[in-house]
Amino acid sequence: MEHLAQILLLLAVAISVVVSFQRLRVPTSLGYLLVGVILGPHTMGPTVSVPEFATLAEFGVVFLLFTIGLNFSLPTIRSMRHQILGLGTGQVLLTTCLVGAIAWLAGLPAVAAFIFGAAFAQSSTSIIASLLAEQGEENTRHGRLGLALSVFQDVTAVPFLVVIPALGASLAPGSLAGTLGLALAKAVTAFGLVFFAGRWLLRPLFHLVTRHRSLEILTLAVLLVVLLAAWITNSLGLSLAFGSFLAGMMLGETEFRHQVESSIRPFRDVLMGLFFIGIGMRFDPAAILPIWHWAVLGALLILASKTLLVTAMVRMIGTESQVAWRTGLLLGVGGEFGLALAAIALDNGIISQGLGQIAIASVLLSMAGGAVAIRFNRGLAVRMSKERPRGAEPPELPADSDRQVIIGGYGRVGHTIAVLLDFNQVPFVVFDTDPRRVAQGMADGFKVAFGDISDPGLLSAVHVERAALVVITVDRPQAALAAVSHLRAMCPQVPVVARAKDLESSRILLKAGAVHAYPETIEASLRLGAVALQILKVPTQDIDRVLQGVRDWDYRPVLEEGEKKP
Repeated sequence: MEHLAQILLLLAVAISVVVSFQRLRVPTSLGYLLVGVILGPHTMGPTVSVPEFATLAEFGVVFLLFTIGLNFSLPTIRSMRHQILGLGTGQVLLTTCLVGAIAWLAGLPAVAAFIFGAAFAQSSTSIIASLLAEQGEENTRHGRLGLALSVFQDVTAVPFLVVIPALGASLAPGSLAGTLGLALAKAVTAFGLVFFAGRWLLRPLFHLVTRHRSLEILTLAVLLVVLLAAWITNSLGLSLAFGSFLAGMMLGETEFRHQVESSIRPFRDVLMGLFFIGIGMRFDPAAILPIWHWAVLGALLILASKTLLVTAMVRMIGTESQVAWRTGLLLGVGGEFGLALAAIALDNGIISQGLGQIAIASVLLSMAGGAVAIRFNRGLAVRMSKERPRGAEPPELPADSDRQVIIGGYGRVGHTIAVLLDFNQVPFVVFDTDPRRVAQGMADGFKVAFGDISDPGLLSAVHVERAALVVITVDRPQAALAAVSHLRAMCPQVPVVARAKDLESSRILLKAGAVHAYPETIEASLRLGAVALQILKVPTQDIDRVLQGVRDWDYRPVLEEGEKKP
């Protein structure tokens, strides 16, 4: 209890700063960094000093790498091995080598130069994604390519998490190769252990857990898997984050991926916030004055090297000049993982405090300068490419993205809708909380995954705002109502069609925001009446007109007739 006052102060300052940054549409990671600076030991005012803080904050990277692993399963990486894999790996390696060489020529030790190159090679996915969405460029060619490369950069940070602690363990040139080789062997061993455990144990475990349909138990199981994988790699002398990444890769191949991501997101976001607060506490504003010129040069090196390298590489695959320049300007921004790698190097004693301050300050300045470059990427690309300015680039959507349908529930109704959509070649994904139904849907050859359609975290994880239609077929009225309410709040532009038990449920769902909510009992009666009229040779168009009229009048014609009966 002796640290309770400091914890309360930390929470109060964090909420105030992050809310302000969100209103200004500034990435919240920068807000957490500012909180760390305010409450750190290098500034005036109160200081937060909790012994367990650093240990707890380290798990922010653990859970971040886990969620990245969920989105980069082995099949996903194999499908990206040509364009994105080649460009992403090439950009990181070339930037690391180029910046490292410049730093080494400037007089830095070889190991420190490598740290600078690795840290400067990273880009901020959060800054790129938020600014692209704000500017309406997330579905343009440069937006999609830049964001894909940025996300892949996060994956390339994993090898650095393995190598950097090894560098700290042995700095002698003679033993360095042996230490790195041992670290690589341990990494391969850890991958094998997690891979086989994931293939043979994870899917049965989550099938067993999800039978209880309890998100609480599922969340506990996810925490167990993440921390167990992290413990395995840590026991082998590797980083905690490397194990969590491997666990994410294995779970990313299962039908539980989306719900797992939704369950773990609150832990990831809070712990990542603590991690960035910890980095901010390392930053000494007073130390900037003696090194400000090095920090500015470092920031310019980050922006220039990545912009030019990415532009050249994208041009080599045949992309137009303006698109290549705009992609390069997106990737020029510094990244949170650059800060993380610098912090890990400091913790392992690989670089001095002075060099660490230069690295952190350079990345922070490049994040600010890169955000400006992204904001004005079109005008800058026109000047750099020396081409005539074009009109606004129309969004380039993925194939069939405008027809993507999300179905909630794979029961009798959900299965019928899935069959109809599949027959008409409309892409869709189905979520259900019953693992047996999920298994049956996968056996039917459909894209069915475990997930609760009424969970806003799941809706956010699957980017429901990109869907063309959401169909709610669950037979639980409260779950259907919760799903419709969340959908209306999160993405009012996406139409929602819902299944209702009766007319009262239909009215409630319509009031909550559903475009259509068909009551099963009345609809079954209408269809039976339609068949009777067809047998009596009534024209089909007249039958359809009558049925639609009944629906348009909220089924009142048939209800009024029913009320006249004693």
